[in-house]
Amino acid sequence: MINVSDQHAPRSLIVTLYGAYGRYVPGPVPVAELIRLLAAVGVDAPSVRSSVSRLKRRGLLLPARTAEGAAGYELSQDARQLLVDGDRRIYAGTPPENEGWVLAVFSVPESERQKRHVLRSRLAGLGFGTAAPGVWIAPARLYEETRHTLRRLHLDPYVDLFRGEHLGFAATVEAVARWWDLAAIAKEHEAFLDRHGPVLHAWEQRDDTPPEEAYRDYLLALDSWRHLPYTDPGLPARLLPEDWPGVRSAAVFRGLHGRLRDAGALFAGCDLSHFTGP
Repeated sequence: MINVSDQHAPRSLIVTLYGAYGRYVPGPVPVAELIRLLAAVGVDAPSVRSSVSRLKRRGLLLPARTAEGAAGYELSQDARQLLVDGDRRIYAGTPPENEGWVLAVFSVPESERQKRHVLRSRLAGLGFGTAAPGVWIAPARLYEETRHTLRRLHLDPYVDLFRGEHLGFAATVEAVARWWDLAAIAKEHEAFLDRHGPVLHAWEQRDDTPPEEAYRDYLLALDSWRHLPYTDPGLPARLLPEDWPGVRSAAVFRGLHGRLRDAGALFAGCDLSHFTGP
């Protein structure tokens, strides 16, 4: 079993749990159920409670009662939007080859200079690369999520967004290598492969899929994977080095998703048959 304490923060696992299963449960998820489901991946009850409190303070979880009157938590509207935006990345297929770019150009008054750091952090967290000081670039399909995020954080007054093509003077493949740290992104993919590639291989040797084991391995894989499409914005293959590890890591995640997600839902106590999500 993967050592959760070394690689998976309890707060991140709770968000992952809601993204994978919790949002499909009718009504709020009871606190007792959160504790049971997080215990299966090695998180103790005090860590669950403290992490839930932090997510509540951030406005992502809202306290609510179940139909039976038990204390629980449901997702806020902002949290649901974050998950919908995340779905587009986490379960994305092969990136388009010629989709163009979205540019974020920002200017922050000196009197509010602390927001410059916030803006840079949020754009980097969305997967933008740096084309020039105050000019950030990403594949065009990230426009909607960028707009949602900047508005939610009240940063939109400082930013102009543009769509366009790269026309030179350097070749685009050379420019991309300046805009993003491709070596660092490749290391993230390699780490995912080292951690979860053997898990997929082990499942491929089995005929059975016990729900609790499936749930555990899927939740941990999803928790690792869901951050990667924000580190790696999904650049076209023609702009990336040969044998890009992102292709292999995506294949491993798709394999684990296809094999484990539905069986894990049985342990999580939710029915995914009525939902048309990823």
